[in-house]
Amino acid sequence: MDSRTVLVLLWMLLSSSTGIKLDGNGYVDVTIAISSRVPQDNTLIDKIKDMVTKGSIHLHQALDKKVYFKEATILVPPHWNSTEFTKARTESYEKANIRIDNAHPAYGDEPYTLQYGECGDEGQFIHFTPNFLRDDTHIKTYGSRGKVLVHEWAHLRWGVYDEYSETNPFYHSNGRIKATSCSKNIEGQFYEESLRPCQTDPQTLLPTKECKFFPNKYQNTVSSIMFLPSLDSVSNFSFCRDKEHNYEAPNLQNKKCGKATRTVIFEDSVDKDALRSLKPLLSSPPTLTFKVVQRMHRVVCLVLDVSGSMTGSRILRQQQAATHFLQTIIEDKASVGIVTFSSNAKTLSPLTTIDSESTREKLIKLLPKEAGGGTYVCKGLNLGLQVLKNDSGNVIGDEIIFLTDGEATDDINSCVPAAIESGAIINTIALGDKADKALREMADKTGGKFITASDDILSNQLLHGFSSLTIQTGDQTKDPVQIDSVGKKTSDWFNGTILVDQTIGTKTSFTITYEKSLADISIQSPSGSTYKQVQMLHYEAAKTVTLKVPGTAQPGDWKYSIQTTISQSLTVTATSQAARADVPPIVVKAHMNQQFSDGTKPLIVFAQVSQNYMSVIKTEVWATLESESGSAEELRLLDNGAGADVYKDDGIYSRYFTQVKKGRSSLKVRVKNLDGQAKITFPKRGGAPYVPGYVVNGVVELNPPKPPVSEESLEVGRFTRTATGESFEVAFTGSTPPNFPPNKITYLSAEIQEDSVLLSWTAPGEDLDQGTAKSYEIRWSYDLQMLRENFSNAHVINTSTVSPQEAGSVEQHSFNLSFTIQNGTTLFFAVQSEDKQNAKSETSNIAQASKILPDSLSSGEPLQSTATRECFEMVFTGTTPPKFPPNKITDLSAEIQEDSVFLSWTAPGEDLDQGTAKSYEIRWSYDLQMLRENFNNGHAVNTAAVSPLEAGSVEQHSFNLSFTIQNGSTLFFAVQSEDKENAKSETSNIAQASKILPDPTPSAISNPGLNLTVLVISLCVVTMVICFVVAVITWSVRRRKSFDISSNWELTIWNPTTLEHYLK
Repeated sequence: MDSRTVLVLLWMLLSSSTGIKLDGNGYVDVTIAISSRVPQDNTLIDKIKDMVTKGSIHLHQALDKKVYFKEATILVPPHWNSTEFTKARTESYEKANIRIDNAHPAYGDEPYTLQYGECGDEGQFIHFTPNFLRDDTHIKTYGSRGKVLVHEWAHLRWGVYDEYSETNPFYHSNGRIKATSCSKNIEGQFYEESLRPCQTDPQTLLPTKECKFFPNKYQNTVSSIMFLPSLDSVSNFSFCRDKEHNYEAPNLQNKKCGKATRTVIFEDSVDKDALRSLKPLLSSPPTLTFKVVQRMHRVVCLVLDVSGSMTGSRILRQQQAATHFLQTIIEDKASVGIVTFSSNAKTLSPLTTIDSESTREKLIKLLPKEAGGGTYVCKGLNLGLQVLKNDSGNVIGDEIIFLTDGEATDDINSCVPAAIESGAIINTIALGDKADKALREMADKTGGKFITASDDILSNQLLHGFSSLTIQTGDQTKDPVQIDSVGKKTSDWFNGTILVDQTIGTKTSFTITYEKSLADISIQSPSGSTYKQVQMLHYEAAKTVTLKVPGTAQPGDWKYSIQTTISQSLTVTATSQAARADVPPIVVKAHMNQQFSDGTKPLIVFAQVSQNYMSVIKTEVWATLESESGSAEELRLLDNGAGADVYKDDGIYSRYFTQVKKGRSSLKVRVKNLDGQAKITFPKRGGAPYVPGYVVNGVVELNPPKPPVSEESLEVGRFTRTATGESFEVAFTGSTPPNFPPNKITYLSAEIQEDSVLLSWTAPGEDLDQGTAKSYEIRWSYDLQMLRENFSNAHVINTSTVSPQEAGSVEQHSFNLSFTIQNGTTLFFAVQSEDKQNAKSETSNIAQASKILPDSLSSGEPLQSTATRECFEMVFTGTTPPKFPPNKITDLSAEIQEDSVFLSWTAPGEDLDQGTAKSYEIRWSYDLQMLRENFNNGHAVNTAAVSPLEAGSVEQHSFNLSFTIQNGSTLFFAVQSEDKENAKSETSNIAQASKILPDPTPSAISNPGLNLTVLVISLCVVTMVICFVVAVITWSVRRRKSFDISSNWELTIWNPTTLEHYLK
């Protein structure tokens, strides 16, 4: 392997599958694409900018101020009009990290991330709806958009999973029912959405499915991103750390990862190395840079190899594949040019707009038919770029489809870097096993696709590769769908059936290729109409025949009959588009989890079968992986929730690929539902959860209801599909592929049945999910943490009678433990499997089982509200845990009833709120301050007759004091409790009580007549007093006038007695 190849492969190992990069502390190359199904609304652009800007601040806070969003590009649909949009470069809807598209048919505006890889693997894309961005009522139910974005970003970028669970929202823990969460300190209450108390299921003794967890609106917690990003009152918006993580919770994070979300981010994600070395930003994140771009009509230049090594079947197959592309795949109104290269490069056609069938035929006739000369890659590449420039003066956003079969004769390093920087999308096709390694680098760095094709004519890989080179805009009704593709070498009849299902029918075409001479071809519709050769297009030079069905093809079985008199290879390929503009077709997307593998991490094949975001399940999916040497492996993909598959019945079919071969390989997937068993379901994708309401001051405030989701699967009908994924490359040391142990069991479940334990899981294989494992090792513990961290130290279960079944089978085994399991006990179980080379799998997810007898939690009865609490760690000296006194009483109340005092409080325990305290000491005082500061100086109340109740009980006691309590008195009371070791609690809250007797004189008289009488009498009395005063004053004035004015005045001070005598 030369140094250039090593550099290319190293670049592939270090690159991200999503195209996102870390530039210093900032994420760049983040693409947000708006679907072409969304009508123009420029306010959406502002809403997107606002969400990402606020998300950057939350992201910076959540991850130790280490990362933020630095640059983002918004791709708007082709039909939006504005002079402010610039030309898109390599951005496309298909490869966008965040998609803005119409609502999910079942889940409406709920945000989610399509994620189905292993723990720590990047997801596919984040889905938001226009209404989610515009309607502020969603903030209350899902959280602020910036926080929701960080929640989804953790799925997409770091491969963590949700810490809530819609399938298992509650679980038993040490005899208690808890909400599935992380961390445990999120507090709230359990109610049905009608606000009735929750009922218990008689089978599980857990709350019924109608029961919901209503979190307190005001929390004081540090970890809620992957559980409840909607809580605005969290003290620190971050990810669960190891010490906070709730390992008991039956959520996907524990099942798939078995560790805290923060641990996954720093140890397993694509950013693990950068995050450990990055220094925190001391200041706030810098302002985000946005670009708004648009991709208009498609501009493509075919750059085709006609060097000497292309002679014979290769030049013919190139011609056939390009013919199919020009005839069926390339859109109307697109512009296409054709360039060839060998020792020199030549323009066969400048950019030509596809405006009619005759234009397509003219381009097909120009395709090269002869080959010879060297492989001067740079000459062809440079001329192709020059042809593209003639469209608008630059090549930004334009495409090159570059096909070659050999290593470059010239120095490819002299042109590839410039081509990568040009702004064009370069799709590369490697025909055979000699094509230059730089083809992958060009495709990956420009947003193009890398396709390989072997020399096997019947595999039809080259034609499939050209068929996959489309630019999607989000409207699947306008994308071509490959129904089927088959081949056969024969000297006689080649007959078969192609099924056109109800979701497709427009632009239906059947393309037949032959190797040597034209065969006799006829195609019959379901109604019996027969299309003869004279009704088909025959491209003699390309040895290709095409039938274009007029209008909408009739649904049903189309039969083809091909007869040849000489031995030759024949292929049939059928494509179509949606039958109706408002009904997207069933589509299949296929890809590998790695485009390059060095053998250290298993390869996984994925195929997604869906219709308008709805999952198609119960169908047969096969993958064909063909190496560049021509050897092929077939693999049945499964949707069973085991092995490589994350979710059962979610329409994502997957399997580990263990029979790898060195070099490049192609991927083709074929889906068949000929028995009509497939169904459409509505699985919940990982994403920010809907919150039904919040508890505010003890009262539940409901959020707007979530639209109901149908749980009934829909019939699909018969259909077939084929899809081509990007090629992948494998390089490992030695001559044999690496050996992997059995895959990790991720859906282990446990149930205690009286005194036995029933364990269930899906069988792993000998090598990952292939074959049959040799043996199982099952262990259990009372301590989850110990079992998780030190599996071999846990109690072992005898598995000598257990023989592992074939991978994918359901394993169910019942075991009797060596003791009687007590009511309220919770046990934890885990499994490891071993192969014939004694290689052990990872420890399974940890399953827990609780023994809860019906008498301890009566089924059908209301379930009391509860709250979750935080995980904790304790370190103490010695061998015994510390001893605590009874907890402080905080709800003491007092009331004076005549000459007695009535006190009420909640009983504390022997140790805090556990057990029963030994005694109470109650004291009172007229002086609150003294009682608060010096409890022992308060007056003691005789409590000899008081026996404390069990912790949590209501204590109510009445006492007679040693004196009569006077009216208007206020007394203050406090309590301390004591345990058996004479340790005393803190002094309780101080309760006060006042004696206020009612006034014996009525303050108001209710008889209206009596009220009037009282008023008249009062007025008379007042009048008499006034008259008396006036009379006295008048008499005094008259007497004064009789005095001699010239005489001396004498001041006389009258006392009451003198005045009374005088008045007489």
